[in-house]
Amino acid sequence: METAESSQILAGRWDIAGGVFRFIGALVSDVLPGWAKWTIGGLLAFAVLWEAGNRLRRRRSAVR
Repeated sequence: METAESSQILAGRWDIAGGVFRFIGALVSDVLPGWAKWTIGGLLAFAVLWEAGNRLRRRRSAVR
């Protein structure tokens, strides 16, 4: 981990990648109950679709 100040510790690139893989692993394994998987998966899908829509709108307005 990288240190910014004596009281702060920042996550490195590999720490973040490891966290993402652990999060995905928790969603596909039997660690979480079904309702939690569907809730988190739905929120994640909504966020991805929202971001894709925003990017498309920005791209279309930049072309005009």
